Amino acid sequence: MIHESYMRQCFELAQRAKGHTAPNPMVGAVLVHDGRIIGEGWHHYYGADHAEVNCLKNVADAHKRLVPESTMYVNLEPCAHYGITPPCANRLVFEKIKKVVIANTDPFEKVSGKGIGILKQAGIEVTTGILEKEGLWLNRRFFCFHNRKRPYIILKWAQTKDGFIAPADKGRFQVTGQGSRQLLHKWRTEEAAIMVGANTALNDNPHLTARFWPGKQPLRIALDRNLQLPHTHNLFDGAAATWIINERQDILDGNVHSVQLPFDDTLLPELLNRLYEARILSLIVEGGAALLDTFISHSLWDEARIFTGTPFLQGGIAAPVLKDGAHAFTSYVEQDLLDIFVNKTSAFPYPPGMEL
Repeated sequence: MIHESYMRQCFELAQRAKGHTAPNPMVGAVLVHDGRIIGEGWHHYYGADHAEVNCLKNVADAHKRLVPESTMYVNLEPCAHYGITPPCANRLVFEKIKKVVIANTDPFEKVSGKGIGILKQAGIEVTTGILEKEGLWLNRRFFCFHNRKRPYIILKWAQTKDGFIAPADKGRFQVTGQGSRQLLHKWRTEEAAIMVGANTALNDNPHLTARFWPGKQPLRIALDRNLQLPHTHNLFDGAAATWIINERQDILDGNVHSVQLPFDDTLLPELLNRLYEARILSLIVEGGAALLDTFISHSLWDEARIFTGTPFLQGGIAAPVLKDGAHAFTSYVEQDLLDIFVNKTSAFPYPPGMEL
């Protein structure tokens, strides 16, 4: 139970950087001596020092002599390669850490057990698998990217109490309240990309940016088979990098990239492959109904976040029907109901008590 307590502290520290570490994982580290935490740290953003280094920097001068007799808790295997920063495994060896406790082995091919090997070869005691399922959930985007060679896919929609997402005329209709809209914008800062279909891009003229929450803007993606979207639409406002998926041309104009892909059964796999090549770890699909149904029918989704608002429409465009969904939990955002599902075939089941 002591290991679990310190590991949960690692998770809490790691999540402080949600949305800022990709394509790296979220990692927290805690240094413990004789039952007392003497240092803690986390990976703040991509390119910055890793959690283990920040943890060691956090140790007070008066406690530095205790480092060789301490245990380092870290939710992901210390890295073993030279990237933007030196290998953390080597740093722990240099500091003569006594023991390292880890939740998950790193799936990245340049690490993948090599960090643990460096530690053991130096005589450091290593314990792995502590709260392993919780660690997988925390870094499910990172694990999906490296294990499945595609982004982690989140489906999101808002539906009325009677099961519709829009009026029959496709006009704008506000289903949820301000709290849910703000939460959605927070989610946008936490994911690498956001996508809508052709009808949504044309009729709703969405911004697809996080305007109600501070943070990074996701890559905006819209389907536009024949390049019919007006360039006066918000997707061309320069507010964020944008991909317009079409079958006519592949041209980069400022931060708008017309990405040419075949509009056939290979469209989604080809798009996911392009996103993988661009090191996009996660994708949130916000509609419309046809695009969401396509992802669902191909079982190309990992998580679904469904708002149910208070209005009734008594007709219109029906909300998607989720297949292979395992209900994770329910919560309320003001008056709106929020249900979270994970794909039953997912390698990342939801562990009770974990945050999104």
